[in-house]
Amino acid sequence: MKFAIRFVAAAAVLVCANSAFAQKGETVKLVRIDPLTGLLGPVGISQLKGYQFFAEKFSGTGNPAGVKFEITGIDNKLSPTESLNALKAAIDQGARYIIQGNGSSVALALTDAVTKYNERNPGKEVIYLNDSAVDPDLTNSKCSYWHFRFDADTSMKMEALSSFMESQKDIKKVYILGQNYSHGVQVAKFAKETLARKRPDIQVVGEDLHPLAQVRDFAPYIAKIKASGADTVITGNWGSDLSLLIKAANENGYTGKFFTYYAGVTGTPTALGANGAGRVYQIAYNHYNMGGQMQKWQDEFKAKYNDDFYTGSTIRIYQVLGAAMAKAKSTDPVKVAAAMEGLKFDSFNGEVEMRKTDHQLQQPLYVTVWQKADKKFPYSPENTGMTLAPVKEYPNYVSSTPTSCQMKRP
Repeated sequence: MKFAIRFVAAAAVLVCANSAFAQKGETVKLVRIDPLTGLLGPVGISQLKGYQFFAEKFSGTGNPAGVKFEITGIDNKLSPTESLNALKAAIDQGARYIIQGNGSSVALALTDAVTKYNERNPGKEVIYLNDSAVDPDLTNSKCSYWHFRFDADTSMKMEALSSFMESQKDIKKVYILGQNYSHGVQVAKFAKETLARKRPDIQVVGEDLHPLAQVRDFAPYIAKIKASGADTVITGNWGSDLSLLIKAANENGYTGKFFTYYAGVTGTPTALGANGAGRVYQIAYNHYNMGGQMQKWQDEFKAKYNDDFYTGSTIRIYQVLGAAMAKAKSTDPVKVAAAMEGLKFDSFNGEVEMRKTDHQLQQPLYVTVWQKADKKFPYSPENTGMTLAPVKEYPNYVSSTPTSCQMKRP
């Protein structure tokens, strides 16, 4: 009898041990839906390399669940319609983890589509992991249980950026320029709101929205900025729209400051050159000189691809998935989504948290300035001899903004 009891007990322990590692060795398919062609294609291509690079780092013993990550990309041409077709193709291929980031208009379409798909297909649910789309609506009025954002949203970044601008007494007149879609509109909105609250003496002397990824010559916009008397430009532009804007500013003699969200992204460092030194700033959740393990990864990535790694949310997505799958003892998206809610984990810049109420990652933000690379801040993107050096860090509680999300949970 005692032997039987011991056998049953031992069997129970074995079952528990097996269930704890039930997902070990499984392959988790991820598909990233983003532009791989066109003016903004170079950004998407560089980011996909990052996912492939870190899939190797975080697979197997690289994550607590012991799973293998497999990542592929689908070109959506920055189109919401193309993205919905890509989503269907990804699901048909067996992917249950979808990644996207470039373009909040695409993100809003994907969030709605994933939510509706999951309602219609219980047992085949899909999770949408957002690495870069920063429209605040995605974690407010349009929030979804199946959407998790790893970047800081537009309002969070502007809260930190405007706090920094508050201390810059030489800023008197600001021009706001952005891409004509949700992100550009939101940047303008929050820039005006936060400056009015923190620096009501600053004048907004002009505001423009331009077509996304269609303008090839920004000289007319620079002429308007110069005519307005603006000493500072705030822009949420990214990719070619920021590179060409900076290029036009340099070629047409505009010497004011630029406060940006994406100065470190593909193509822009080269456009900045030495002319942007000391007057181009970026607000972001990471930067090129984080040091430690991040520096080692950046150097290895550059040696392998002759490219620069800058989308740190890639790392966090793998970290969260590994931790959540270990916690859930499963790769089932329903169980993993529940495990991801409220998850706290140590990342490359300290502890961060996936806020349960709206699935918005809470994280530190950094203001950096474009300057010559040196011993203290040595990383040189695009071999420019320049770098983005940190000048101010804002901890989680400073950059955090409230949410109006009324999440419907399954």
